[in-house]
Amino acid sequence: MNTLKIAGGLLLTTGCLIHQTGLTQESIEEVVITASRTPRPLSTIPNTVTLINQEALTQQININNDMSTILGNLIPSFSPSRQKLTSAGESLRGRSPMYMVDGVPQSNPLRDGSRDGHTIDPLMLERVEVIHGANAIHGLGASGGIINLITRDSTEETVQRLRLESDYQTEDFGESLGYGASYNFAGQVGEVDLLASLVYRETGIAYDADGDVIGFDNTQGDSMDSTTFNGFLKMGYDWADQRIELAVNHYDIAGNNDWVTVNGDSTQGIPTTASKGNILGDAAANEVTLLSANYTKENFLGHSLHIHAFTQEFTATYGGGIFATFQDPVFGTDIFDQSANNSEKDGLKITLVKDELADLPLSLVYGIDFFRDTTYQELVQTGRKWVPASEYQNYAPFMQFEAQPIEDMTLTLGVRHEVSELQVADFTTLASYNGGQFVAGGEPDFSETLVNVGGTYNLSDNWRAFGNYSESFSMPDVGRVLRGINQPNLTVESFLDLKPIFTENAELGLEFDAQQFNAQISYYVSESDFGQRLQANADGIFSVERERTEIDGIEFRAEWLLSDSDNIALRYARTEGEYDSDADGRVDTDLAGQNIAPNRINLSWDRTWTQSLSSRVQLNRLLDRKFDNAAGVQTAEFAGYTTVDASVNLNLTSGVLSLNAQNLTNEDYFTYYSQTTPSNGRYFKGIGRSVSLTYNMQF
Repeated sequence: MNTLKIAGGLLLTTGCLIHQTGLTQESIEEVVITASRTPRPLSTIPNTVTLINQEALTQQININNDMSTILGNLIPSFSPSRQKLTSAGESLRGRSPMYMVDGVPQSNPLRDGSRDGHTIDPLMLERVEVIHGANAIHGLGASGGIINLITRDSTEETVQRLRLESDYQTEDFGESLGYGASYNFAGQVGEVDLLASLVYRETGIAYDADGDVIGFDNTQGDSMDSTTFNGFLKMGYDWADQRIELAVNHYDIAGNNDWVTVNGDSTQGIPTTASKGNILGDAAANEVTLLSANYTKENFLGHSLHIHAFTQEFTATYGGGIFATFQDPVFGTDIFDQSANNSEKDGLKITLVKDELADLPLSLVYGIDFFRDTTYQELVQTGRKWVPASEYQNYAPFMQFEAQPIEDMTLTLGVRHEVSELQVADFTTLASYNGGQFVAGGEPDFSETLVNVGGTYNLSDNWRAFGNYSESFSMPDVGRVLRGINQPNLTVESFLDLKPIFTENAELGLEFDAQQFNAQISYYVSESDFGQRLQANADGIFSVERERTEIDGIEFRAEWLLSDSDNIALRYARTEGEYDSDADGRVDTDLAGQNIAPNRINLSWDRTWTQSLSSRVQLNRLLDRKFDNAAGVQTAEFAGYTTVDASVNLNLTSGVLSLNAQNLTNEDYFTYYSQTTPSNGRYFKGIGRSVSLTYNMQF
C-alpha cells in the first residue's frame, strides 16, 4: 500500500472534491457547515464532501426510510445496510463514521451499540452533509468521516405539510403492510419562529425474493414489525445581530415481539427465517432525547460568535436469551437476560470566526469544545452491570486558518489539541468470565495534538485539483474491552487496549465541471498504528482486536445532464484494507466484511416527463469479493448482486403522489454482512420486491 508520506508530500498542489446529489441545470454553489464549523463555499473546502439535499433525500425516503440504505444508495464507499436496527459492520471508507444531528454527536464511543443511524427520523431532516475520511474538526470519533443530519428550519410564512405513506409486498399484504403519517408546521408565532414535526410509523415484516419471511434479529434488534414515533420542536428568536435557537427531539423505535428467529444453515445455503411466536423480555428498542441550544452574535469584538450547548439521553435495549455469558449460579440456572446500553452526553462548543484577519485574505476559526459521556451497559432482567459505569471527559481547543494567497487557490491549516480522561470505578466482571474478575478502577488520561492541512486550486475554468491530510482521535469500544476481562489482577490504567485510536488520512484527486457534464475522482489512504477491528466470537458476540490497519481506496462519480429532462449519474468506490495479524508491524491479512465495504457501482437515471410527471431508476451493483489471510488462504467470499429501485412522482393540484418500488427485479440475494460473517442465526436474505405509495401535501 502507498504510504501517507508519499501522499502528504503532494498536498500543496491539491484542491477540492465535491459531490452534490440532485443536480439542477442552473448551478448555484452551496455552502457547507460541517467541514469547517462555519458556512463555507464548497469550492474552498479541501475534503471530499457529499451533500444530500432535500429533494434527493425525500426521493430516497420514498423508496426506503432506513438511513443506512439511503447513504449506501448515494455514497458507494458506505457499507451496504444490514436492513436491521443494528448498524454493526457498517462503515465509511472502511472505518466508523461519526453521526451527528445538527452538530451533536450521536455515536456512543465508550460502548458502541451500533444504533447510531436510528436516533432521528429522516423526515425531520433538511439535508445531510457527509465529510469523507478521518478528521478531528468536531472532535472524538470521526475515523471514517462525519455524517451530519441537519434538521429542517422554520419559514417566514406559515407552511404546513402532511405526509401519508404505506408499503407492502405481494406475498402477504396484511403481514407486510406498513403505514405512517407525519405532520410539519413551520412559521412564526409573534416574534418567535417555530418548527414542529411529528412522525408515526408502523413497519410490517419483509419477504425475500422466494416469498419467505426474512429472519428477525431478535438479539441485536430489527426494524421489521416495529413502531416508530418522533417528535421534534425548534424555536428561534432574533434581535439586533443576535439569535438564540432551542431544539428538542424525542425518538422512539421499538419492536412488537411477535416473530421468533428460525435458524438457517449457512454451510448449506439455507437462509434464516422467522415464525410467529412470543418473545421473552422487553422489546428491542431505541429511545433517544436530545436538547440543543444555539446562540450566535454576528459582531462580538470584531468576531462572529457561536455557542452551542447540548445534552442527549440514549437508551438502546437489545433482545435477550439464555446465553452462556449471562449465566450465574447466584441467580439460578438457565437464566434469561438481556442488555441495554445507557449513555448520557453533555457538551459545549464555543466557536469564533474572524474574516479578513489583519486586512488580509485570511480567515480564522477558533474556539474550544467541552464534552462528557457517561455510559454503562446493564442486564435488564437481573440488574447486573455488564459494562461498568465509565465517564469520559474531554476538552479541546482548536484553530483553523483559511487563506487565499493567489487567485483560484485556497489553503487550509488546522490544529486541535485533545485532552481526555476516562474514569472507571472498581468493578467485577460477570461470573461467566472465569468466575468473575475484580478489576481495579482508574483514571487513565490521554492527550493528542491533531493537525489538518489541505488546499483547492482551480487549474482552469473546468478543472480543479484538491487534497488534504487530516488526523482523527477516537476511543476504542471501551465497553467491549472492559466487560470481557477474564484474567485476574488487571487494572484499568494498565490495560493496553484502552489506548486511543489515532488515524491518519490523506487524499488526492481531480474534478471536472463543464455544466452539462461533471466528474470527479479521488484516491485516499488511511492508516492507524493501533487501530480497532471487530472479530466475531463463536457465540456471535464481537470482541475488539487492536492492531495496525491500513486502508486505501478510490471514489469516482460522474453526472451527465443529457437534456433539460434527463440526468444520468454514475458512482463507483473501491476499498481495500488489511491488518497486522502477527504484530510484526506489517499488514498481511484482509479486513473482513464487518470492517470494510465491498466495491460498488451506483447508477441512476432521473427523467422529467412533463411538468407534473417525473421518475428515477437507480441500480446498485455490489461486486464479488474474496478475503485472504496472511498465508494467502481464502477465509471468506462474497457473491455480489445487483438491485434496481424505481420511483414515479406525480404532481397534483393538492400535493405530490409517489409510487415506488424497492428491488424492482426481485433479485434473490444474501446480504453482504450475512455472506461475509455467516452464522446460522443471522444468515439473512435481502428484501425482495416491495412497493410503497406516499402522498405529500403542503398548505
